[in-house]
Amino acid sequence: MRRNSMDEQELTQIIERNKIEQNGLIAMLYEVQSKMGYLPEAALKLISKNTGRSLIDIYSVASFYNAFSLSPRGKHIIKVCMGTACHVRGAVPILGELQRKLEIKTGETTDDKQFTLETVNCLGACALGPIVVIDDNYHVNTRAQKINAILAKYSQIHDDENEAME
Repeated sequence: MRRNSMDEQELTQIIERNKIEQNGLIAMLYEVQSKMGYLPEAALKLISKNTGRSLIDIYSVASFYNAFSLSPRGKHIIKVCMGTACHVRGAVPILGELQRKLEIKTGETTDDKQFTLETVNCLGACALGPIVVIDDNYHVNTRAQKINAILAKYSQIHDDENEAME
């Protein structure tokens, strides 16, 4: 579960565990993002300080890979497949409907931090397209008309969690 906060000691442990390996920086960044949901500037500065790598070098790696995010992401990550098969079967109107309903563009997060909208080049399930993936749940043969119902499921999860906390 992502929690958007981490103390300096926990971050230092991640750095120490990974800084010896050749690909240690990527492992560090991955682990920090797994725990926090994104790569905050303070974490990148501490990684720089403890590894001796320049902050520019660390930012270069973090911004090069699409898997890393330098800004907070939503609780639910929505990925729309834009591969050829999904594209010709209606991915563009689906993406447009998601942008309209969520009032965000691709790569953005809703103001309430519930949804982040992304596109992917291919999910490898071309016969089932168009495909929308939300939190690793595949919604196949999706149509723009189904977007309200799909989003309602995830909004309901959010509402149920809020009620449980009260």
